[in-house]
Amino acid sequence: MDNDSNQSPVLYDIVILGASGFTGKYVVREALKFLNSPSSPLKSLAIAGRNHSKLTQTLKWAAEPNSPPPSIPILTADTADPASLRLLCSRTRLVLNCVGPFRLHGDPVVAACVEAGCDYLDICGEPEFMERMEYSYHDQAVENGSLVVSACGFDSVPAELGWMFNSKQWVYPAVPNRIEAYLSLESDKNIVANFGTYQSAVLGVANVDKLQELRRSRPRRTKPKIPGPYPNKGPTIDYQKEFGLWLLKLPSADTAVVSRTLATLTKYPEGLPGVRESDDRTERRKKYWSATKPAYFGLKLGSNCLLGLFQFITLGVSIGYLGRSSIGRWLLLNFPSFFSAGWFSKKGPSEDEVASASFKMWFVGRGYSDLSRRTSTEFGNKKQEPDAEIITRVMGPDAGYSTTPIILLQCALIVLAQRDNLPKGGVLTPGIVFGPTNLRERLEHNGISFDVISRRVVSTK
Repeated sequence: MDNDSNQSPVLYDIVILGASGFTGKYVVREALKFLNSPSSPLKSLAIAGRNHSKLTQTLKWAAEPNSPPPSIPILTADTADPASLRLLCSRTRLVLNCVGPFRLHGDPVVAACVEAGCDYLDICGEPEFMERMEYSYHDQAVENGSLVVSACGFDSVPAELGWMFNSKQWVYPAVPNRIEAYLSLESDKNIVANFGTYQSAVLGVANVDKLQELRRSRPRRTKPKIPGPYPNKGPTIDYQKEFGLWLLKLPSADTAVVSRTLATLTKYPEGLPGVRESDDRTERRKKYWSATKPAYFGLKLGSNCLLGLFQFITLGVSIGYLGRSSIGRWLLLNFPSFFSAGWFSKKGPSEDEVASASFKMWFVGRGYSDLSRRTSTEFGNKKQEPDAEIITRVMGPDAGYSTTPIILLQCALIVLAQRDNLPKGGVLTPGIVFGPTNLRERLEHNGISFDVISRRVVSTK
């Protein structure tokens, strides 16, 4: 295996940065499925990181058991070495960043991509990082033609495409008022999540004031006009018999990302034009967004038993309380299995645990069966409750190590194959960039399903 760091600059279609990390190696394995395969736009691939030996082991692992490690370049790059990142970005069309926590390691990668004018996707689920990148680099990214899109994994594509899919089921004169997602993580074995996700959550709590400060320092985002009243907050914990789930309401990256998408659509109702999109593509984009109706969005975490829900609560309280002090963070980060009841481990899950895990997201849309019969006065009355319900569902394999690589690679393949039909550049959400593309169809061909479960009229009394 050659180390390409001393050779002349070469243009790669994709470079996977942080390829030897726990999620990164699954991304490499997913990418190899499409490298030089028929009709795939991925013709050249490189992997990058700090440790050549670990990257070599990653290739070997990703290629097993069907073939020997492929002969693809291994590049040396370190997020603490801006020069190495600039060289990396000058050689590729697209960087897939798997180096987290992004709060600690993401900024220099985004900066290098924007400076070089190459495109960037990551699997981040950290609102403060994503919004700070938008604040710091959006204008320069537009100018340089660099498309920067975070949350191109389980955070937050299933949520974004899920609420869009539900929204499109409301055909005029029916309109949605709210779409609430219920997330259930399931497994026949133990559910063991990535330590990086846990670390990001701990650091997020430690820096929550910075997120609020950032939001206060920026102009208030535009909000869409949504028929009907703002939904009641409702209980923090409730039980939904229809799904057999105990539910816990919580803030999430998904909610923040959907909110940013809705704000962009309020300003640009027809979406953002592609840099050199065709007339057919322009028509498709406008049609897509005209059928996507705004709605209030929220997310609840579900468990089929009350004990499981209290485990989530215990974890949240532990992180919320201990994450605000340096000693508390030291305890949380050094003993993740203890404080998370085994859900997070530095070792990560086994192959069997990944294979046995899956997720379901139920999207419960509530709205009005006939907008033409409602008046503005009625909608101003908080007692005017929705009288219709549409339930949809998104399902897929293990959220972190199967679904996330699938989503990231399908987004990357769209960037490679359809770049002219995507916005010129900017720091944008997955929904804005990939909503009008064929991403949902691609995901369905790769094991992630979108289904309509039920439609009904509900009593408002």
